[in-house]
Amino acid sequence: MTRRVYIFDTTLRDGEQSPGVSLNAGEKLQIARQLARLGVDVIEAGFPIASQGDFEAVQAIAREVRGVTVAGLARAGFADIDRAWEALRDAEQPRIHTFIATSPIHMQHKLRMDPEQVIEAAVAAVKRAKSYVSDVEFSAEDASRSELDFLCRVLEAAIAAGATVVNIPDTVGYATPQEFAQFIREILSLVRGIEKVVVSVHCHDDLGLAVANSLAAVAAGATQVEGAINGIGERAGNAAIEEVVMALFTRRDQYGCTTGIRTEEIYRTSRLVANLTGMPIQPNKAVVGKNAFAHESGIHQDGVLKERTTYEIMNPTMVGISQSNLVLGKHSGRHAFRQRLAELGYELNDQELNKAFQRFKTLADKKKEITDADLEAIVEDELRPVPVTYDLAYLHISSGTTVVPTATVGLKKGGELLEEAACGNGPVDAICRAVDKVTGIPCVLKSWGINAVTAGKDAIGEVTLKIAENGGKTYIGRGISTDILEASARAYVNAVNKMFWETGRVERKQHGPQEEENRVEQGLA
Repeated sequence: MTRRVYIFDTTLRDGEQSPGVSLNAGEKLQIARQLARLGVDVIEAGFPIASQGDFEAVQAIAREVRGVTVAGLARAGFADIDRAWEALRDAEQPRIHTFIATSPIHMQHKLRMDPEQVIEAAVAAVKRAKSYVSDVEFSAEDASRSELDFLCRVLEAAIAAGATVVNIPDTVGYATPQEFAQFIREILSLVRGIEKVVVSVHCHDDLGLAVANSLAAVAAGATQVEGAINGIGERAGNAAIEEVVMALFTRRDQYGCTTGIRTEEIYRTSRLVANLTGMPIQPNKAVVGKNAFAHESGIHQDGVLKERTTYEIMNPTMVGISQSNLVLGKHSGRHAFRQRLAELGYELNDQELNKAFQRFKTLADKKKEITDADLEAIVEDELRPVPVTYDLAYLHISSGTTVVPTATVGLKKGGELLEEAACGNGPVDAICRAVDKVTGIPCVLKSWGINAVTAGKDAIGEVTLKIAENGGKTYIGRGISTDILEASARAYVNAVNKMFWETGRVERKQHGPQEEENRVEQGLA
């Protein structure tokens, strides 16, 4: 009999805790909507008590995103749980996710609590959460390094107190697949009442075993897997949702399980998370990497041409990687453009379509053919949740081996054109200095990276960078162009716009409820 496995996505909570990642509320809402389209069962939207910004982001997702359970994380304390409920109260399907550590090393050194105190705190937390919502998840932090007898006592107590989901995390990625599967089997056989609840696992990738451990747990009887898109998260990250889902599907002969995931949305979700977090996907990443369905070896190419399944165990169209027979170029019209975007899964209103079509026409003058990857880059560059304070009007660069790099930048602010010039150690440094002179705020460029969206000399360059003001919060910017210096300027201005918006330097006008929720600040460190 086919078993249903629930997918719990923690991209917006654990995933956002990746070093250097900081999403604003609008970006979190954009990802949450895409996760709902992907078909995850639960979105862990954040840790409401962590900051006012994170509270407001969870609240916005709870209010706006439907058809999915929205969870908020809370430590086993009443203040955390009360705050989580405040953020989640408008959710269609709210879940409070409360946790406490159960391993000897955590209880002794972090909590400074004895085992009985931990059980007492766990029961009180679940009961408090249950007073607000019917769906309560309890996690035993560092479960894989906990003593089995004690862990079973904690889980029994949590179930008796009203938990509907119990989570067994491999918090530090220490387990191996064989022992973790046995661990889950023993818990399932020893814990009274566990047949009444969903049994979840949350595996980290410190030894590169998060996906393997998650799949081993499913084979042993677990019914929920927690993870993040692209495997992002604390330290080495979480189990990659897309890998778990496609492994369960591709090897359903072994696991006998199904999920509710719409697999054709996987690639788009992966790209969105990579773009907004500024964490590029490695080329050889399973399922969604650039090389995942690429074949260079002559033997492989010959085999795939004769029969795709000789070297492809998954069909790329299943995860949303598709190629259309519709070739777009400078003579293509708005109708063909809109149709291709619809095929790629983008639904744009008239204003968004006009802006994207303008960018498409500009690019088409520089490139003979526009690929799907080019179109995705254009649309994702335009559909940003942060209002534009400064817009790049023009850019002039003077650089070479015998001259001091100089940049002249023109930025539009409202109807005004602001112009400045600056010298730098290189052309990118000069651009950044010129923009800083326009805005009046010197920023530190923390990182800069470029990725070619497609192959060839006329490829779009996608620049992702991070800036900070006076050693404060990091802001991620992204820009695209066939000219990498223009892409750098666009990325820097994009990051500056985020900084202006989130620090309140922009006058905030009144908007409708949904738009207003897109404009709250976010601040989980």
